[in-house]
Amino acid sequence: MDQFYSEEQRMVRETARRLSDDVVAPAAAAIDREDTFPRAVYETLAEQGLFGVALPEEAGGVGLDAMAACIVMEEIARGSGAVGNAFAIPVEAALFLNHHGSAQHKALIPGILEGRTIPATSVTEPDFGSDVAAMRTTAIRDGDHYVIKGTKAWVTFGQVADVIMVFAKTDPEAGHRGISCILVETDRPGVHRGKSEELLGMHGLAECMVSFDEVRVPVTNLIGTEGGAFKMAMENFNFSRLMMSSMALGMAQAAMEDAVAYAHDRKQFGKPIFEHQAVQFMIADMAKDIAAARLLIHNAAKLYDAGHPIALEAAQAKLFTTDMAQVHISNALQIHGGNGYSREFRIERLFRDVRLSQIYEGTNQIQRMIIARQVQKAYA
Repeated sequence: MDQFYSEEQRMVRETARRLSDDVVAPAAAAIDREDTFPRAVYETLAEQGLFGVALPEEAGGVGLDAMAACIVMEEIARGSGAVGNAFAIPVEAALFLNHHGSAQHKALIPGILEGRTIPATSVTEPDFGSDVAAMRTTAIRDGDHYVIKGTKAWVTFGQVADVIMVFAKTDPEAGHRGISCILVETDRPGVHRGKSEELLGMHGLAECMVSFDEVRVPVTNLIGTEGGAFKMAMENFNFSRLMMSSMALGMAQAAMEDAVAYAHDRKQFGKPIFEHQAVQFMIADMAKDIAAARLLIHNAAKLYDAGHPIALEAAQAKLFTTDMAQVHISNALQIHGGNGYSREFRIERLFRDVRLSQIYEGTNQIQRMIIARQVQKAYA
C-alpha cells in the first residue's frame, strides 16, 4: 500500500520499521517479563524524532501529519504493542499542548520530544471511566491557585511522569461544562503515586493510580479555558483512537507474519500445515481484514489531516480494527497450536497485549454508540 504514501511518509515508515526490527522487537520479551518502563527504548524513539512526527515544524516537530503518525505506530506496535502504546503518549501530549496550551505550556514541548520530560494524562477515575462527566476530582480556585483533590486511575506513565495533565472539575455543579485541564508537576506536595498495576498485558507502561491531596498549582497551569476541557478531550479522542487502531493493526500484522512463518515450518500429516485448507482460510481472512482495517484508519487520518470532523470515521476504525485484531491474533495463536500457549513464542504476548485495545480510548461498546448517533444524525 505504500505506493500511495508520500516520499516523506515512506521515509518515516522505513525509519520506524528499522527501529522496530532492530531495537523494539529484540527488547519486547524482556519488557514484558520485567514489567519496567523501557526508558532506553523510549529515548531511542525520541532521538529519531518520532515523537514529533505529527507536530508542525514551527512547534519543533517533524512537520508531517496524522497519517504519518499512524504509519509509525503500526510499525512500532508490530515490534511491541506496549512500546507502541508508550510512543502514543508523548505524540498526543505534544499535539495537545501545542493546540490548547499557552506559551508556558508549549515550553515543555522540546523536552517531551527529546524524551527528557515524560508526560501523562489523567481522565479516568476508580469509579468513572466511560462516564467522563461524572468524575469527582475537583480543582477549586483559591486566589491565584487551584487546589486539586481526587484520585485518578490507570494513569499510563503515572510512576515515571514529570508532568500530568489532570482533568478535574473547577465547577462541580456544571457537569461536563465544569471540567478543566490543569498541568500538574509531579514533584508538587500532595501528589502521591500508587504501586504499578499488575496487568494482563501491556507491561512496562508504569501504569498506576495517582492521588492529589489538596495539591496547589498556579492558575497559569490551566490548559485552554476553564470549563472547556470536556470538548478538548473529546476532540483529542478522535486522534488517539486512530493511534490505538494503528497499534492494534501493527499487532495483527505481526501475528499474521508469525502465523504464516509457523504454518510453513510446522508439519503435520506429512506436509506443512499451511497446505491444509483450514489454515489457509484463517490466514486469508487475516490478510483481508488487516487490509480493510488499514484502509479505514488511513481514510480517517486523511480526513483528519484535511480538517474534517472524524467522530464517525475514528470510531469505525477503532471498533473494526481492535475487534479484528482480537479475533485474528487468537486465530494466529490457534495456528501455533500448543506452542502458541508458550511464552517462547511472540504470539502469546500479542494475545495478552491486544485485549486492552478494545477497552481504552472509549470501549468498543462506546464506539458503537458513537457510530449509531452519527448515523442517526446523518439520516434522521
